Amino acid sequence: MTRKILCVIILLLTVTTAHARTNITLAELNGTVGVQMEEFVKEVINTANSDMIIFQLDTPGGLVEAMRGIVQSILSSPVPVAVWVPSGGRAASAGAFIVQAAHIAAMAPGTNIGAAHPVVASGEDIKQSDMAKKVMNDLKAQMRSVVQLRGRNQAITEKMIEESISLTATEALREKVIDVVAGDINSLIKAISGRRVKVGSQFVNIKFDDEVKVSRAQMSFSEKIIQFVSDPQIAYLLISGGIMAIFFEIITPGGFILGTVGGVMLVLGSIGLKMLPFNWAGIVLIVAGIIVMAIDLIAGTMGVLTLVGFPVFCLGGIFLFRAPGGELLQISMSVIVGIAIALGICFALVAWLIVKGFRRKVSTGTQGMLGLEVEVISDMNSSEIGQVLCHGEIWRAKSERGTITKGTLGVVKAIDGMTLTIRPKE
Repeated sequence: MTRKILCVIILLLTVTTAHARTNITLAELNGTVGVQMEEFVKEVINTANSDMIIFQLDTPGGLVEAMRGIVQSILSSPVPVAVWVPSGGRAASAGAFIVQAAHIAAMAPGTNIGAAHPVVASGEDIKQSDMAKKVMNDLKAQMRSVVQLRGRNQAITEKMIEESISLTATEALREKVIDVVAGDINSLIKAISGRRVKVGSQFVNIKFDDEVKVSRAQMSFSEKIIQFVSDPQIAYLLISGGIMAIFFEIITPGGFILGTVGGVMLVLGSIGLKMLPFNWAGIVLIVAGIIVMAIDLIAGTMGVLTLVGFPVFCLGGIFLFRAPGGELLQISMSVIVGIAIALGICFALVAWLIVKGFRRKVSTGTQGMLGLEVEVISDMNSSEIGQVLCHGEIWRAKSERGTITKGTLGVVKAIDGMTLTIRPKE
């Protein structure tokens, strides 16, 4: 009997680990789920010297492959991982998969999770087709695999994909989609303590002592820049604005400011595009739209070509990220149209300034003297040269027609070398 009890105790010790945990690594995951976020999650899990990792997640969604990489990293983590959606945040689309992969899924009051129906990169629901069914079934299988592993509500999580349902924190807890509702990190740590999770092949009892230490893991400055520019809206803005700035530098050369700014924007936008599933057709349409509007400016067709170029420019934004891999990349059409309108207004403003500059009367050099008032200081006619006083300077002058006597006020009508042609002021 004693041997049996001893064997049971040894068996329990081999499958269950329990000890006071003192170190927690906290890392923020904000913005689009992409390659940079995937690499950051892997780095944190592989290098964190702590007893538990908490990822603070706020995302509108992102790339399927990046989501899969993050899920795989969490599933293979040697320590328990909690994913917590902080106040004001959301775990939409790809974010819902990441939350479900965690050993502890947590949300703060006032947050939401779900809306994981696959969409094309322009933000529209993916069209019904054999490929769409394949994508849908693949994502549902991915969700089932992690939900079954964590023992959560499979039916509701599949509806996030099939019907794009979204749940509040309270609803998600009630439907057993998440494990904890906590308003801050301290509340989260208290709620986690005492729970039992499966890490790898072992069950682990999580217990924190009173002196738990929380250390933050952050992206480097360069990683933050890459994460920022890999946002689809930012990448679209940088590419469009960069092309437009370089074009204006070409047609109005001089200071190189627009060209330099445009070049920097294009470089940053290209870095962002490298992290996203983009379509070259979108780039072509954006460039074509700007060129058409530019031709309108140069040719002076009074906005006729702009009416063609502007919708082409907008279509470029729509098609820019329409490519395989962006099924969970949700981009609002209102954002695309808003950016296009803002850039269009900038284009119109700069165009107006350019046209105004072209039409401005010359005020320097000899050409700037046309139309100026002069005082005749010696008699003259069309064949006899006299002198006039203009802006405090004495100039040679002749009459346009007839004789002009000394003391008469005249107007400069033409310039021939250093000789002015004068007409009496009416």
